[in-house]
Amino acid sequence: MIRKLFVLLETGVVLAGLLLGLAFWQQSNALRQPLKLNQEQMLDVPSGASPTGVLNRLQLEGVIKDAFWLRLYWRFNLSGQSLHSGEYRMTPGMNARSLLALWEKGEVVQYSLTLVEGWNFRQVRAALGKQAKLEQTLVNLSDSELMARIGHPNVFPEGRFFPDTYRYVRGMTDVELLKQAYNRLDEVLQDEWNKRAADVPYVDPYQALIMASLVEKETGVPQERGQIAGVFVRRLQQGMLLQTDPTVIYGLGERYNGKITRAFLKEATPYNTYVISGLPPTPIAMVGREAIHAAMNPMPGNSLYFVARGDGSHVFSADLDAHNAAVKQFQLTRRADYRSSPAPVTVPTPGVDPVPRIDESAPELKAPEQDASEPKRSGEQPEPEPSGAAKPEAAKPAPEKAGVEPSSEASGKAEKDDSSPQ
Repeated sequence: MIRKLFVLLETGVVLAGLLLGLAFWQQSNALRQPLKLNQEQMLDVPSGASPTGVLNRLQLEGVIKDAFWLRLYWRFNLSGQSLHSGEYRMTPGMNARSLLALWEKGEVVQYSLTLVEGWNFRQVRAALGKQAKLEQTLVNLSDSELMARIGHPNVFPEGRFFPDTYRYVRGMTDVELLKQAYNRLDEVLQDEWNKRAADVPYVDPYQALIMASLVEKETGVPQERGQIAGVFVRRLQQGMLLQTDPTVIYGLGERYNGKITRAFLKEATPYNTYVISGLPPTPIAMVGREAIHAAMNPMPGNSLYFVARGDGSHVFSADLDAHNAAVKQFQLTRRADYRSSPAPVTVPTPGVDPVPRIDESAPELKAPEQDASEPKRSGEQPEPEPSGAAKPEAAKPAPEKAGVEPSSEASGKAEKDDSSPQ
């Protein structure tokens, strides 16, 4: 009897060994099997999906077979590993083991969106809307509703997002991406504010951000940002109008057609720095760290004017006579390839009209009031001839401005704002 029991036990052990060997062989075959694909495919794994459900789906679609053995492999070898949602790239020649390794590492396909320095918020929204892999939840919202959705109600959106390349995976929402850009801007702005020069004329970081947006729109030459900021700061400190074209263009909104006329320079908008004293009420574009740093650390000097050379750089002048001479030299006789800014960098533009505007669908979102501490309007005291106050004869330059070419010949500046964002 004992001998029979021993024989049965021995037979059971042998059978169990055979079954285990067979199971190991089956599982190895299942892991080595190539995925049945003719071309690259993306495997979409939605949030909350389980390896069992995804493997069963792949078997039903004919991409794999023997899903049972693959499920067992995951259960016994990767039971503590969660399956990240997103897209996984499956290529011809890949086997099941390689696919499971992607799941184990969470190597989901990433996409990117680049927000470009100098873009306005309208362009940001257009770029977001073109991201097919991003879950769109903000499309039909006004700007004010959008800001409330990302957790910042009653904040004007212009200039409040940091230009950078942001990566995302399928299923991520546009809200999540915008929150990243908003928080990143706050971090950079505060960091630069803590390192600002002692004598800058800003009462808070937001005023510095406004100035940075003017610097951003006026030049794409990195080494000039500090000089541009220096001109604007000195004009503020001396009670002069800033007189910069990008603010006129922003205030015109969709009416801007590439030309700045004398009438536009005289038109009273909240942003027209030929009319208002001090800074405009809000930023006019997104700004990078370099422009923020320049605004908070303007280059010292005595220049109060600058004019575009035509190659993207500028000539800086300390007095109106020198500025008029530079205007005569570089504006009245223009080279064929004249540019007021460097040639645009090729970037993924959103493909919409880049004319800046304030969102009119959200009238309740008011622009901040002009700070009372800003300089008085320059008309209340003697000032250097601004922007054409010294009307020369017909052979002389058109009206002068603080920053760029004469207002009656604004095509160079329009070139910057009509081209792809810098």
